[in-house]
Amino acid sequence: MFSGQIASLTGGENGNESPLAHEIARFVTIVSCIAILFAVVFFVVGIATVYKGQAARTVTFAVSVLVAFVPEGLPSVVTLLLSIAAKRMAKQNVLVKDLQGLTLLATDKTGTLTRNQMTVTNLWSGGQMYTAFQSNNDEENVPQFSMSAPGMTEMVDIAALNSRIKFDKIDVPFEQRNILGDATETGLARFSGRYLKSDYDEHVKKYPKVFEVPFNSSNKWALVILNKPHSSGTLTSYIKGAPERVLAKCTTYLKDGVLCHITEEFSASFDEAYNYMASRGHRVIACAQSLLPEDKYPLNCHFSKNDGNYPSSDYCFVGLVSLEDPPKHGVREAIGKLRLAGIKVMMVTGDHPKTAEAIARKINLILGDTRATLAEKTGRTIEEVYEDEVSAVVVHGDDIDQLEGWQWDQSKIFTPAADVLILNVACSVFSKQEIVFARTSPKHKLEIVKRAQALGHIVGVTGDGVNDAPALKKADLGIAMNISGSDVSKEAANMILLDDNFASTVNGVAEGRLIFSNLKRSIQYTVTHSTPEVIPQLLYVVLPIPPPLSAILILVIDLGFELLAALSFAWDKPETADGLMRMNPRKSVNEYSIKTLQRRALRRSRTLIATSTIDAENSGAKLIRRSRLATLFSKLRAPFSRAFWEDLMEHTDNETLVDWKLLSYAYLEAGVIESIGSLLPYFVVFWKQGFTPGELRITQKANIYFTRSSPDFINGRGQIITAAQQVEALAQAQSITYLSIFIIQCFNLFAVKAKLSFPFGRQVVSNVWNFVGIMAGACLGIFIIYTPPLHYVFGGSYHLLPLYWLIPMAFGVLLLIWSSLRVLLMRKSLDKAKVRDIKGLMMFPTMRTVSIRSRR
Repeated sequence: MFSGQIASLTGGENGNESPLAHEIARFVTIVSCIAILFAVVFFVVGIATVYKGQAARTVTFAVSVLVAFVPEGLPSVVTLLLSIAAKRMAKQNVLVKDLQGLTLLATDKTGTLTRNQMTVTNLWSGGQMYTAFQSNNDEENVPQFSMSAPGMTEMVDIAALNSRIKFDKIDVPFEQRNILGDATETGLARFSGRYLKSDYDEHVKKYPKVFEVPFNSSNKWALVILNKPHSSGTLTSYIKGAPERVLAKCTTYLKDGVLCHITEEFSASFDEAYNYMASRGHRVIACAQSLLPEDKYPLNCHFSKNDGNYPSSDYCFVGLVSLEDPPKHGVREAIGKLRLAGIKVMMVTGDHPKTAEAIARKINLILGDTRATLAEKTGRTIEEVYEDEVSAVVVHGDDIDQLEGWQWDQSKIFTPAADVLILNVACSVFSKQEIVFARTSPKHKLEIVKRAQALGHIVGVTGDGVNDAPALKKADLGIAMNISGSDVSKEAANMILLDDNFASTVNGVAEGRLIFSNLKRSIQYTVTHSTPEVIPQLLYVVLPIPPPLSAILILVIDLGFELLAALSFAWDKPETADGLMRMNPRKSVNEYSIKTLQRRALRRSRTLIATSTIDAENSGAKLIRRSRLATLFSKLRAPFSRAFWEDLMEHTDNETLVDWKLLSYAYLEAGVIESIGSLLPYFVVFWKQGFTPGELRITQKANIYFTRSSPDFINGRGQIITAAQQVEALAQAQSITYLSIFIIQCFNLFAVKAKLSFPFGRQVVSNVWNFVGIMAGACLGIFIIYTPPLHYVFGGSYHLLPLYWLIPMAFGVLLLIWSSLRVLLMRKSLDKAKVRDIKGLMMFPTMRTVSIRSRR
């Protein structure tokens, strides 16, 4: 039944579209619109000026403009960049199906942050605490565990018999076996196996199971009925689980072998012991038993889980047992690095709030005070502590079900059992920097993910069990464990940690940010050449002048050297050692962004209503989708609506893959420098061949020159330029224009890297593949321009002097200078985007959490 609920939750959730895929689609849309717009404009201008009445030639010209604007090699570059990055991440034990830029990471505790190796440390029964671990840091007056102590025999029996563990082999001594099963049951089995008077296997076989209710995250307890005779019957029921759940089923407790009624004094003693164990970060399990009477529960009694036909009340409380599961090595530093990267890390666990908070304080997840801890420190009540005085909050899962949608932002709820304030008036849970959710179920975890996404967070979820599958699938980035993870969780996840090491998440985040940075550089580099390709075409139509670039040369630029050079960004390293990991996530979530998201949601809801019809006749206000044709018409009409432009032009602090800074650099800054740097040598070559800019305009207007059958042209200096010389001059001019774009783009290859530092130095030129791309592009360019057989296709000329190359080189240096100035101009805004140091972070290795007791 519980498995069916998990399957229903998982199947009911659809994975979200990757933000990266969304941004790439948005970029393609923007570039396509710009390209189509300019192609249409140039077609109209061309057919009205240069190509009067020549529709076919005008279409060809418009297509060349379209080709110039669209970076044809970009899809290949993006695919190869992501493939190379995924292969590199696999070497760091991170298997990636999809990439996201996280703003919030919700992580499980057991097996993810901790080692999943449970060791029994303390037992409490009949009001007495016992220590069961020689390195435990209990006080000296706490007695050592002994089977002769009251209640201990019953505790060991419950640990051994209420269990579902299996062994890899049974033909070896108990101590040498590998236990297959839950970590908690494994720890309890190890403990009971050491103290049972008889052999473990014989003891289990001696008391066979009659009925069983396995543990699940909803009930939070496990029950077993055994054929274990006692004075009043043959059946014995054992139950273990969350202390508060087990105690609720009990009416008596065991003290010195005698059943006593539960009193307020016992409840206070229970709470004290419970808090003592949980506050040290230990998992606490309660044990209870019921000696079933023969007259009510005979040996052949039929029990049923579906009908609830089994004893679920009037149990006798036996005691508490705590198990320590220390944090994994490297977890503390990993969480510290994630927080320094601006990512909010929160724990979502099924453990008690005190246990969860204690572990969180050991691993950098909670550094500040909750209202409960601050009240205890200052001697005030919780109500007297203001919300803005604390930075941490511990949320109990039982209260999540009671919250309405608006209460996630404003409410005030107390958890008496945990004695902690959950939420407060005018306080959003997600506004806190340090968050822990305790005693949660899979449904709660899924709800938490949805609520965080509703506020605009890009949510990552780590998990290894079947219970985590719904949240893993719903999250923007599901992170599963390879070794300990279930097949269901790995199927639902987008990222798999091959070594089960949470610290690998940091490698994944760092690599993801580097991929985004490199992809942005590659797009910035690739788009820059659009301006020096389009402006010559514009001059060709407006002035007019002979075409500086042919359509075939434009394709060579886009699919030739540009493809190789753009691909080399895949191997770029970060500008500085920790630069990317000290920047805030590219999508900020704050009060302004939440309000912006709400305004957009309101506008979209109005659009949804406008594009739907209401069936109030049969089922009330039910929205019925219109036809696809009506929806398509609505999308085409959207750009002419106010809401569309409000969404598009609304200011956000988010860094997108293609933003106005990138477009400004590519089209207006570097693009203009490249345009001038490629047109200047074009005019210089023509001037050396006898054509001034004015004469070029005259020849082009005549529309009879620069072909092999053209008449001779007499320039202003009286020189006669034959048809062959005209063709040669045009070939050299187009060749130098092509080479100029290539040469300046070689400098631009390093200029686009300048964001945090100047485009000079060892770090910028450390990528060998950049130079491989440059060399490949140079070989391709020289081969095309200086190989005579190819002149019939590409129109090059081997007579072009390399001396002309110095002009674009000078503009390349100018581009580097401008890029350096740009770093200085934008340094202040980048400093604001960096994450400030977090006071109290412990960045030393995670050590064992208990101290060795000194022996006298």
